[in-house]
Amino acid sequence: MTSASSTDPETSALAERPIGVFDSGVGGLTVARSIIDQLPNESILYVGDTAHGPYGPLPIAEVRANALGVMDELVDSGVKLLTIACNSASAAVLRDARERYTARYGIPVIEVIQPAVRRAVSATRTGRVGVIGTSATVGSRAYEDTFAAAPDLQITSAACPAFVPYVEAGITTGPELLAVAREYLAPLIAAKVDTVVLGCTHYPLLTGVISFVMGEDVTLVSSAEETAKDVYRALASRGLERAGSTAPEHNFIATGDAAQFEHLARRFLGPEVLSVRHVDHVAAQYPTGSLARITPEMIAAAQAAVGRPRISNFVSSAAQISPPRTSDL
Repeated sequence: MTSASSTDPETSALAERPIGVFDSGVGGLTVARSIIDQLPNESILYVGDTAHGPYGPLPIAEVRANALGVMDELVDSGVKLLTIACNSASAAVLRDARERYTARYGIPVIEVIQPAVRRAVSATRTGRVGVIGTSATVGSRAYEDTFAAAPDLQITSAACPAFVPYVEAGITTGPELLAVAREYLAPLIAAKVDTVVLGCTHYPLLTGVISFVMGEDVTLVSSAEETAKDVYRALASRGLERAGSTAPEHNFIATGDAAQFEHLARRFLGPEVLSVRHVDHVAAQYPTGSLARITPEMIAAAQAAVGRPRISNFVSSAAQISPPRTSDL
């Protein structure tokens, strides 16, 4: 296999660029953590779209508009690979993203659904698999469609909309969360699943309570490690592994409140999060040329939700992440 250090100068320069990782909030940090662990020489540019997230409760059209808007900025800023570290966004825009960035600019796009499905297929002993995710992910049936290649499996899906607000509020334990988990996971217990796919990158941060409710014999599948393996394969097969002698740089950007994001990011990712910044525009340079912005129709779809106007180009937002209210559960 050809390494980046032995390729032409243009490819070597491309290999020095960061990996772009994108999520609607802090959940994608579980994917970033696995990428850093498996590819310690690579630089990461992480964007949490907290000004518009969480994506789970949003209509698919709005998720698509927000996600493509952020990924346009990431590509324009000079990433060599895109990782959609968000199940809702993966379900909404994967095909569009690969046409938009891979086919047009040769930038690989890695997502989180297919890696998790591969792992679940190999892990299940009985063929009974559970999938938990946001309302958007479960409603899209993206996991059922991906599992269709293994027709002998019995898939039971359950939406868990309150899990993300708990994680975003820094709540990963406690009797209230446990009660919510028992309610959400009851259909999976009734179906006697032996494997559960954590169909949201926030959910690995709740493995304690989920494992407690489901029982020790149930395997929990997180897409983070498998997604990082796909990132490695994509870079290695293209000779894009970073070979520089200098230390990698990890940058974290929030489209909403940077201080709140930094607090959670340090807790969930660790010392790699030196700081989180809020910028007006991620794209400091345009190596691919200025991408076509999202269409007026997409903007209209994003603005259709009352009180959630599209904030383009990472314009600041005063939105704060607050703990979930009991009335919202």
